[in-house]
Amino acid sequence: MQRRIMIGLTCLTMIAAFAISAAAVEVVQGKCVQYDNTTKKLVIEEYDLNFGPDHKYGRPTGKQSTYDLREAVIGATPEPGDIVRIAYNIKGTERLATKVMNVTKQDIMSK
Repeated sequence: MQRRIMIGLTCLTMIAAFAISAAAVEVVQGKCVQYDNTTKKLVIEEYDLNFGPDHKYGRPTGKQSTYDLREAVIGATPEPGDIVRIAYNIKGTERLATKVMNVTKQDIMSK
């Protein structure tokens, strides 16, 4: 009986550890520089977290990053100039997006 309990607890611990690691994603926000719908590659200029009256989405950092959107759930299609928020995982040197929200077109800040 105790052995079954220990095996059960071990399994639950492993499942919980897997769920936590699977849920850990990075998030970035910035301005769409380029989006190629054929290759599903999105290039953004990243924004920082310094929000203010003149920068309600943060300030541009000048750093450009590329994200692979092949497996991502995408809201409104990003276009150059749109502000986007991306949840992504890093695999090797690639940033693999899981979700892309077009903040400009969904305009969540006005609600």
